[in-house]
Amino acid sequence: MMVFSNATVVDGSASAPFKADVVIEGTRIVSILPPQSSDDGASIDCTNLVLCPGFVDIHGHSDLEVLRNPSMRKKIGQGITTEVAGNCGIGVFPAEIGDSLLAELTSDVLGRYPRVGWPSFSSYLTKLKEKGSGTNTAFLQAHSTLRSHAMEGKANRTATEEEIRRMCLYLQQSLEEGCVGLSSGLYYAPCIFADHKELLALLSVVASFDRLFSVHMRCEGSDILDSIQEVLDLARLSGVKLQISHLKVIGKKNQRLVPSMLALIEQARVEGVDVQFDQYPYEYGSTSLFSLLPPPYLKLGRSELKSALGSESERRIIKAMMEEGKGWDSIASLCGWDDIKVLVLHSNPQYEGLSMNEVAQLRNQDPYEAFFDVLVQEEGSALMTDVTQSQDSIKRILSHPLMCFGTDALYAGQKAHPRSYQAALHLLERYWKQEPVLSLEQLIAKMTSCGAKRLGLADRGLVSKGYKADLVLFDPVELADRSDDGHPDAPFNGLRLVMVNGTVAFQNGRYTDSTSGSILLG
Repeated sequence: MMVFSNATVVDGSASAPFKADVVIEGTRIVSILPPQSSDDGASIDCTNLVLCPGFVDIHGHSDLEVLRNPSMRKKIGQGITTEVAGNCGIGVFPAEIGDSLLAELTSDVLGRYPRVGWPSFSSYLTKLKEKGSGTNTAFLQAHSTLRSHAMEGKANRTATEEEIRRMCLYLQQSLEEGCVGLSSGLYYAPCIFADHKELLALLSVVASFDRLFSVHMRCEGSDILDSIQEVLDLARLSGVKLQISHLKVIGKKNQRLVPSMLALIEQARVEGVDVQFDQYPYEYGSTSLFSLLPPPYLKLGRSELKSALGSESERRIIKAMMEEGKGWDSIASLCGWDDIKVLVLHSNPQYEGLSMNEVAQLRNQDPYEAFFDVLVQEEGSALMTDVTQSQDSIKRILSHPLMCFGTDALYAGQKAHPRSYQAALHLLERYWKQEPVLSLEQLIAKMTSCGAKRLGLADRGLVSKGYKADLVLFDPVELADRSDDGHPDAPFNGLRLVMVNGTVAFQNGRYTDSTSGSILLG
């Protein structure tokens, strides 16, 4: 038995904080008593400390990270005790073991893993159970692997009716085996090539299981309203529960669209569409540098793409398409080369941390030519960060009642966006302590019970009797995120303890490297 004595409890319900002794036995909270009234078992003095539920990351990408580093320090170290992986249509099943195309598709987001690929969700779970996990983890079935598997590796095109039928069968199997829903990345190949018929067929399967559809929309820039309308219409027709991933509007000129975007979502709710969205608390994002290219080039394999990028005539065509950005999000055009920064570039690490304009200046080139050249030279992962939105937009989306917390954390190498290490603590410090957008209890609810309810977890996300003992203890005065672009994993301040299913995973600056996390099945 363990007692958190005299804690200030922020219970995850958005109710006012209260003082209490919280008693843990085994994996659960067994009592919530008046402060300093329990003297049974080991007691932790929580005077002046906040005790809250473990944070729920509804938008993660730890499919391979959990196998490489089962203790999940990068999530535990920011108080995250539960994650939903398999987002943005990027996953590792169903696929042939050692599939080279899958390795190419996933390396920039999920990182490397020996002989990546599992024939089914159940076979992936076998490996995960063998390794264990420091966090509770739920999984979405990724759309990209459904397409590639059903279309025999030739997924960068429209699917036939027979291929759609096979996708639906693979999806049904994954949902039967416990996937909590389907994810798609309609911005990325091969999901970008999915048409209305395919998406509606897949979502009808998801809806029949009453599971989630999490989607990175086709456009988050100038055409965002059309993209939102597309997924809302699909949800309306299929009856699926819709989770819009990392909601934002890209480009300075497009920030004016945020109110209209939220109004579309609100109207759909009034009409009965079950739609919510998640957000990471930064004005800049992170993804593959290759994703800056126009859609027709994203469908090419890496060797074929490099051949195209080596052609002067093709370069002129690509540049014109990127400058125009018609019908797709051209980040280069929307954000500009000054706001696109190299995060990871394995073949040219000397450019890491520099904007693409700075890279171009060092190479005495036009930014487009420098961009094309570094992609041609790249033999490994290429990641970037890109400033996509304003602080005013972040605050407006954050304060919306339909928003849930997510990190969109990528673990593809030694370097990463700060959100991969400190998103949860950054959210609390920036938007509660520095610029109070919401109260502490409101923010904690968005980080805990909101995600748990969305996943249908009846015994997580609250500090309540009978609930699982996923808990975070922190000092509200000392709480501070010390990370930045150059030091994303810088030591943090104020986090005192993280508990997963009644087992301490972190306490007073030290990790226990426990693997007490559960696999959460739909």
